Amino acid sequence: MISSNLTWRWPWLMAILVIVTIAASLLTYWIAGKTRKPTNTLSNDKQGTAVVYSLAEDLETESAKTRYQTWHRLSRFGTLLLALILLIATLLSGRPSNVDHSQVNSRSRDIVLCLDVSGSTLPYDREVLKTYLDLVKNFQGERIALSIFNSTSRTVFPLTDDYELVHKQLTQANTILKGVQTQHDIDRMSDKQYQAISDWLEGTQNRKDTTSLIGDGLVACAAMLPGFTADPNKQGSQSASKTRSSSIVLATDNVASGKPTYTLEEALKLTHAANINVDGLYSGPRQSEQDESTLQMKDLIEAQGGVFLLQNKNDSISSLVTEIERRRGNDADHTEESNLVDTPGWWTLTLCLLLGCYLLLVWRLQR
Repeated sequence: MISSNLTWRWPWLMAILVIVTIAASLLTYWIAGKTRKPTNTLSNDKQGTAVVYSLAEDLETESAKTRYQTWHRLSRFGTLLLALILLIATLLSGRPSNVDHSQVNSRSRDIVLCLDVSGSTLPYDREVLKTYLDLVKNFQGERIALSIFNSTSRTVFPLTDDYELVHKQLTQANTILKGVQTQHDIDRMSDKQYQAISDWLEGTQNRKDTTSLIGDGLVACAAMLPGFTADPNKQGSQSASKTRSSSIVLATDNVASGKPTYTLEEALKLTHAANINVDGLYSGPRQSEQDESTLQMKDLIEAQGGVFLLQNKNDSISSLVTEIERRRGNDADHTEESNLVDTPGWWTLTLCLLLGCYLLLVWRLQR
């Protein structure tokens, strides 16, 4: 039941309606034939003479003849309209459809924003969050997660492509961190603002006298990605089954205090074994960009094939994160989808026009 690219999805319903229509027409014709009355009317006068009256004699006048011919033509036209309406309604009942071929572009990436929220990085984390608010607007198929860490880690939201949720959470975090960008902002902070920041950071400082454990924070972020395990012996089988590319943006100043479970070097080896790309974003004061800890972070990340970027005079954190996305943005999936789509368009319009003409014709015949 295909004509060119046109397909009827319910051809059996069309066949049923045709059979029912033919049967109903034959039944109507048969009933009308049995109940038809004689056209002549007979009456006897007092002398018994029969008087015959016929419709032909009544239509002998010019005016009556013209009106009858008009009525006869309009009736035939109305019958034709009804036949066309019935035909199109039968075709529509079969659900005319077309095969729609479309190219779908999507990205099969998982991105974890891994934020160091120790005191030295908080003023710069807000800029990173603002950038991701802009990037999420262009996402299509990516899943994004946010994890924050200090001595311990907390998941703000897990991997999700619910961008409304992501936008809400990033906006909330961006608003909360507004009060810690400068010492002046901190001095003016209200009790309500302080409590909001304390609540948001809750769960990231569960180890006393220890802050900014970079390696532990990175492992916690990697654990949010499918296929990652902290056991090096199991990394090969786990990473081979991955179907989505994984990426972590580690935003920190690499200033740790305390004894971590994993050093940054050890954590990077684990993520590399799991085929997880780790890019580093220095989020600290500019005067510390050439410190030994910063250069060490740069060497370790680039040794594992990652991108390390600084905030310098010509680059803002926004442009840095955008550059990371550009370098990792070539893994788009291009898939062709074919869908059978109902296409009643012109059929429905034609049916409406014919039905409108028939209603006008009926109104005219009643006059």
